[in-house]
Amino acid sequence: MRMIVKYSVVPLAALLGFTGPVASASATYTLEQAVEQALANNPELRIMQERIEQADAQLGQALASFYPQIKTSLSYQHSDNPAMAFSMIIAQRRLNLNGGDFNHPGGVDNYRPQVTATYSLFRGGQDYYLSQAAQLGVESSELERAATRNRLVNNVTAAYYGGLAAIEAHQVNNRAIEAVQSELNQSKIQYDAGVVLKSDVLSLETQLAEARDAEIQSAHAIELAQSLLKTLLGLNVNEAFDFAGNVQPDLPGSPAGFDELLNQALAQHPELKNAEKRAAIAEQQLAAAKAAHLPRADAYVSYGSDSKDLAFSSNRDNVSAGVMVEVDVFSGFATQEKVRKAEHELTAAQETVRQTRLRIENQLKSAQLGLQQALNRAEVSDVAVRAAEEALRLVNEQRRAGVVTVTRYLEAEVARDRARNRQISARYDALRAEADLKQALGFWQ
Repeated sequence: MRMIVKYSVVPLAALLGFTGPVASASATYTLEQAVEQALANNPELRIMQERIEQADAQLGQALASFYPQIKTSLSYQHSDNPAMAFSMIIAQRRLNLNGGDFNHPGGVDNYRPQVTATYSLFRGGQDYYLSQAAQLGVESSELERAATRNRLVNNVTAAYYGGLAAIEAHQVNNRAIEAVQSELNQSKIQYDAGVVLKSDVLSLETQLAEARDAEIQSAHAIELAQSLLKTLLGLNVNEAFDFAGNVQPDLPGSPAGFDELLNQALAQHPELKNAEKRAAIAEQQLAAAKAAHLPRADAYVSYGSDSKDLAFSSNRDNVSAGVMVEVDVFSGFATQEKVRKAEHELTAAQETVRQTRLRIENQLKSAQLGLQQALNRAEVSDVAVRAAEEALRLVNEQRRAGVVTVTRYLEAEVARDRARNRQISARYDALRAEADLKQALGFWQ
């Protein structure tokens, strides 16, 4: 399931190959170190690796059908049945026609150690189709792991930059608290001197409470981002995690045209390729189910000896060899039902391919539009911040000159802080949209 964090963004292209250490000794992580740690230690990615190994083992099981099967066995019989006893005596090479009562042979013991080899000559192509399905299963598991890796890198990046966005917001809120607190202190002095009204002091106190509330929320957002990153990096709750530096990432460029992006996604997206592999597996399984209608032929050879005790002698050994052909005339409709089940599984797999493609197209279009919109908002927000800061500067000068009231100052202060928060939001929304675009392209493989 995809994890989303407010103000989340995409990493630089360098995320495709890291060579630095996983983490510093102080548990301070750069984005690159956080991604490396997640790729090395995230449980979900390790689970996917184990699934690849399982699929590889399943392929080995399927290929075992192409090799001879060799077994050894030891059997023991005791009988006083004349026919069975007589046959055991003959097999033991100790028949004496001049002695004994064939109708009352008494109890006879027979030990038979033997080695048997069997080889499947023909099974209607079932072994071939199932081995092909197993090979495709390995490839499917590898694509599944690539898709999981894409989501993991995207989630780590989103959470990391979500934390940096919260840090920026926290700094803005702290500066606002300092500015309002300074104005409040001056206003209280002026109120005591009878220069300003009580309402002005109360307005500043209200503004200070709002700034502190915003500071608490941004501090909480930082802690949430750290907690999420610990989970993604495979760290326990007691392990430390700190962000390395506070460098603002550059805004991404404008997205390419949709047709170009779609061609890239269809050519490389691991989720789409995995769905296509699953459909190919279903085709092979259907062919194997249909092959059950055809005859099966097996060759066998057995070497052993019969004796009245466990002593082995080449004078009593024997060899049996043969070929057995069988075909199911009627299986209670089991074969037909297996074929029908495989047909429905193939149809479902083909529809999954279509569904996956439609979903990727929608994600791609949404990410493209979201990126362009966020870039436009970022451009507008930069202008708004400059205007709001200039307006606040002018209001400050006017207030010192006694031309405007504290209410007007508060309005300018609030407008400046809101403009800064919108700027932060727009910038990280653009970076998050770029992350979504790369996710829809299957960029991180």
